[in-house]
Amino acid sequence: MLKTIRIKKPGGGTRLQKVKVLASGKYRFVKNTTKGMVRKTRKAGRKAYEKTKRKTKRRLSKSKAKSYKPRKTSSSMKLPKVPTMIKKVAIGVGAASLAGMAVGMIAPQFSGIARPIAALAAGGIPGVAGELLLNQGLLSNITGMFGAGMNQQRLASGL
Repeated sequence: MLKTIRIKKPGGGTRLQKVKVLASGKYRFVKNTTKGMVRKTRKAGRKAYEKTKRKTKRRLSKSKAKSYKPRKTSSSMKLPKVPTMIKKVAIGVGAASLAGMAVGMIAPQFSGIARPIAALAAGGIPGVAGELLLNQGLLSNITGMFGAGMNQQRLASGL
């Protein structure tokens, strides 16, 4: 036999619960008593006995899935890969020549100081080394030592 009893809720208040009365007089809770019947809280326009359908998630194909890889650039205008050290030397030498030209117009006496400072600022230590070797005459001094020694040997052998 089914019976509806009132049960206290933990937060206060009461609710109704369907129970089955056992032969001993005790109650056993009965679940899903509204199955097959119209629910009181049914949404308007919804059929009473119809199950809700789950929406299936569409799987994206691999080509359409988001990729976090950068896009490949066109290979028509690719420059050759240059080592970082050579780039820094070139940037340093270029900056030094621009600074030397600019300072040479305003104060030519500071041109020799401005060139290495600009090379250091733009290309770092490799930039300064490239500037000193190429434009400040260190390279010509080094090669001049070998060249002068060879010229003296030629002169000595020619005599």
